[in-house]
Amino acid sequence: MPPIPAAPDSFRDYVHARGAALSRTALLLTSDPHLAEDLVQQTLIAVASRWERVMAGGDPDAYVRRALYHQHISWWRRWRREPVPVERLPEPAGFEPHGGLDTAIAVRQALRRLTPKQRAVLVLRYFDDLTEAQTAAVLGVGVGTVKSQVRDALARLRTVAPDLVDLQEVPR
Repeated sequence: MPPIPAAPDSFRDYVHARGAALSRTALLLTSDPHLAEDLVQQTLIAVASRWERVMAGGDPDAYVRRALYHQHISWWRRWRREPVPVERLPEPAGFEPHGGLDTAIAVRQALRRLTPKQRAVLVLRYFDDLTEAQTAAVLGVGVGTVKSQVRDALARLRTVAPDLVDLQEVPR
């Protein structure tokens, strides 16, 4: 029996190591835990068939994040043409002394009011802690575009969610 190639183990190890981070990014992009799970799964299915080439490129994380972002944009374009019912978020079940749940809900609602590109730039820069250059590489744009998208997204957030301004750590 021939030995099993290393690529499946490499892919499995990558998913095990980075799955939670990819899920968090997908959740912030979609604002829906079920859609986020689907987004990560579809992205990983697409990437798995090319894993050896992805690994040969040297930076699998950037490739997978870019694939995740492009898959989300593809979904968004399709959904934009179809009416999608939006559910109201239920009230929090319990008391949170530091308002963590309330803040998380407010951030997700505010992110939903941004364009997909603005949302992606903020998620990659501030939630995934990528540099401007890394964010530009994932999105396939220039660093200047990342800077202007961040500026515009933060300005829009200040307008649509003024209650979040106190949480902001980034200078205006």
